[in-house]
Amino acid sequence: MREHNQVFDYNIALIGFMGTGKSTISRYLKEMLAMDEVDVDAMIVRDQNMQIKDIFSTYGEEYFRNCESSAIISLQTHRQFIISCGGGAVIREENVKNLKKSSRIVLLSASPETILERVRDCEDRPILNGNMNVEFIKELMAKRLKYYHNAADVIIDTDQKDVKQVCEELIKSLIKFDREHS
Repeated sequence: MREHNQVFDYNIALIGFMGTGKSTISRYLKEMLAMDEVDVDAMIVRDQNMQIKDIFSTYGEEYFRNCESSAIISLQTHRQFIISCGGGAVIREENVKNLKKSSRIVLLSASPETILERVRDCEDRPILNGNMNVEFIKELMAKRLKYYHNAADVIIDTDQKDVKQVCEELIKSLIKFDREHS
């Protein structure tokens, strides 16, 4: 049996807008905490056997969101996983409820300028197709902000921080959250 860390006996679900660092932080935390890691978008790509942009163009966003909800439900029985959620996952209240059953939810945030810098050369962002600019990112972030904040147990700003700094802050914040809510 794999030796797990003793710090967190639950999952850590990373949420936030695209480009806030969810995938990068997830990989780093996996090593730091000796936890398993799963990326919800990667699960969908594997299960559907097609890229996300192709799922969007073939079946539409609603179909993709249904796949996302199913993937999140399937993770409820897992423990000590780092779960990297897609940027829009917490818009559905059922996803938040299902994540909270086995996870602490950590919101990673960044400025629209930082996000644009990070995703500028990425072609697998169907939501940004033809809208790769700060104004569009700002508008979409504003629409999602209340969902992110309502879902989050902990919020970590990733602007001007390296991966190690973000992970250390995240771990300290979760320990503090657990102390305050035990």
